[in-house]
Amino acid sequence: MDRREFIAGCVGLSVAARAGDALAQSGPLTRIIFPFAAGGSGDALCRQVAQYLGPALDRNVIVENRTGGDGLIGIRAVKGAGADGTTILVTTGPTMYLLPMVENQPSFDPAKDFVPVSQLARFEFAVAVSPSTDVKDFKQLVAWIKANPAKASYGVPSSGTIPHFTGWQLEQLLGLSATRVSYRGSAPIINDLIGGHLPFAVTTLSDLITQHRAGGLRIVAVASAARSQFLPEVATLKENGVDLNADAWYGMWLPAGSSPEFAKKLSVAVAEVLARPEVKEKLRAVTLIPVGSTPEQLAQRLAADNAFWQPIVKATGYKITN
Repeated sequence: MDRREFIAGCVGLSVAARAGDALAQSGPLTRIIFPFAAGGSGDALCRQVAQYLGPALDRNVIVENRTGGDGLIGIRAVKGAGADGTTILVTTGPTMYLLPMVENQPSFDPAKDFVPVSQLARFEFAVAVSPSTDVKDFKQLVAWIKANPAKASYGVPSSGTIPHFTGWQLEQLLGLSATRVSYRGSAPIINDLIGGHLPFAVTTLSDLITQHRAGGLRIVAVASAARSQFLPEVATLKENGVDLNADAWYGMWLPAGSSPEFAKKLSVAVAEVLARPEVKEKLRAVTLIPVGSTPEQLAQRLAADNAFWQPIVKATGYKITN
């Protein structure tokens, strides 16, 4: 079945360690493996981190976009790398906890095969409608779906993703009958919404917000726990009576066996970069919310998201072949 990365890719991260430092790792270069193509808000995130993290830790870095397998190629590359601090994984949280759920034979265990470093930034999902529906808000969308079951199809950027499972959960919680259509990313979804070929969709807020502001489509709900700082006038799903919080984040990991001391040092440096006012400003310009965390907090967040989504994914019966 066709699945794609959860959001667009990420380039340019720089991580370092000083030779001779007891906390540092050996090697002349650090490779940052990102398992998706370059572009989008993830790209902006990693470029900002690279700009300040490399000089702060005094280490050369190269960035590799190991695309393929919906993230599996890059993840497997880091899993099989040496635990010497020269190879780092940056990817989305959903990539780490959803892929093992939907593979028939999981390729990796995020808790056993990787050492957590830090969350980097949070991003949000939203429900959007085509202007052709004349729907103005989420409650009107629910009424429209119930009145037009034969026309009620919705787009998601790929199967096996947060938008896929969010759409399924909305159907269950609201007693709706709708047809999910999996696309190759958000761009064709937006084109079909604007053209009136698709009634509604669930995808990332960052991909929708420009056309929402231009009037090409209408965002009727955000799927985060609180209203988005980027669209404070739009209510959340919870405010519309749907007990569902679906947001996501970028994180950083090292291969299993890596030094916990190095992971901690790296997380501190990342947090300092994300706290810089100029970095915050540029990330918010692409609808990313800088986070930063300790390795322990990243592990806790991954475990919590895994526990939340696992029964939902299991209930859908969705699986992919490796």
